[in-house]
Amino acid sequence: MIIRHNLDQVQERIYDAAHRASRLPEEIKMVAVTKNVSSEIIKEAIDWGVSRLGENRVQEFLQKYPELPTGTEWHLIGHLQTNKVKKVIGKVALIHSLDRWSLAEEISRAAMKNDIVARVLVQVNVAGEETKHGLSLAEAEDFIASTVRLPGLDVRGLMTIAPWTKNPEEVRPVFRQLKELARRIESSRIGATMEYLSMGMSGDFEVAIEEGANLVRIGTAIFGEK
Repeated sequence: MIIRHNLDQVQERIYDAAHRASRLPEEIKMVAVTKNVSSEIIKEAIDWGVSRLGENRVQEFLQKYPELPTGTEWHLIGHLQTNKVKKVIGKVALIHSLDRWSLAEEISRAAMKNDIVARVLVQVNVAGEETKHGLSLAEAEDFIASTVRLPGLDVRGLMTIAPWTKNPEEVRPVFRQLKELARRIESSRIGATMEYLSMGMSGDFEVAIEEGANLVRIGTAIFGEK
C-alpha cells in the first residue's frame, strides 16, 4: 500500500505542476527509476499502473529484464559504456544518455546489425558540473546535427540532470536553458525531433514540469530511500 500511496502523491504533484504551467497533465510521462529496487517491489508498482521503468546500470537492467512482465517499457537513463550497447539494443525503448560521438557510432552500428532504429536522447550537462556526463550547451547543437546523419539512430529530444539542491527553485534556470536549446534545435531544422525533454527527478520534478519537462524520472518519491 505504501507504493500505491506514493504513486498517488506523485501523480497529484505532476497534475498540480502541469496546471500551474497551463499544461495538460497527460503530456507528462513518468519513468519510475528502479535502481536498487527489487523485482518484487517493481511488480507491485506495475500492478498499480506504472508502465515505464528506468535503470541506471546495464547489469542491473539485464538481471531484471527477464523477471518482469513483457510489455514493460524500459528506459536506460544512466551512463552507457560503448562495450555494453549491444546488450541493451532492442530491449530498451529509449536511451536517455547519448553524450559522445563514439557512443553514437556504436549505437548506430548495433541498431543496423539488429535491423532496428534506436531512439535516443542527447544528454546535456547544462550546469557544467565536472561530476556529471553530458555535452555542454555550446556543443549540443553541432553534435546533434552530426548525429542525425547516422543510420539506425533516431534523436528524439534532450536530457539533463540538474545539480542537487534543497531548494528546487535554484535549478529552474537549468531546466529553462534546456527548453530553450530544444527550441533552437527545432527551429534550425537539422532533422532531430525534440519530442522529449527528460528533466526532473524526485526533488525537483515539479519545477522541471513548469519549465517544459514531459519525461520525469522519479525514484525516491515512489520507492523511498534505498
